[in-house]
Amino acid sequence: MQICPETPDDRDAIFAVTQAAFQNHPHSQQTEGYIIDALRAGGALALSLVARVDGDVAGHVAFSPVAVSDGTPGWYGLGPVSVAPARQGRGIGAALIRDGLSRLKAMGAAGCVVMGEPGYYRRFGFAQEPALTYPGVPPEYFMALVFTQPARGVVSYHDGFYASANSWPS
Repeated sequence: MQICPETPDDRDAIFAVTQAAFQNHPHSQQTEGYIIDALRAGGALALSLVARVDGDVAGHVAFSPVAVSDGTPGWYGLGPVSVAPARQGRGIGAALIRDGLSRLKAMGAAGCVVMGEPGYYRRFGFAQEPALTYPGVPPEYFMALVFTQPARGVVSYHDGFYASANSWPS
């Protein structure tokens, strides 16, 4: 497996892998591929990595800037992260997340937030941070990882997270 930044030639494969990965997810509205496209078009796809297996895109992870109401700069959101269904359970997603977090730190990020399953994301150092909130999500599913500078307040994601098949052409 090789992890590297996405290239323009990867975009269709990223969309296909992402949509397939979330197809049967109970909390998905099948917007994840559109979200990535909207983040990219909005200049908010700060870090986009693909995992290649035998030359094919087998997985993808996106990181985008988030705003914190206290004004602390340098915070990012992890997600979506996806792995082709036939390749899930082999550590590809974990490798993408670890590599991405390492690159974020090297970029000077202050921290990263994620919305997801606590049992999965704790292995990367994410934990519930009462000082950071995201309205409408149970607090145990919204976690943070501080790199250099804690933040306090309400977190807002880029408008690209509201993209859907009806609002964004693939």
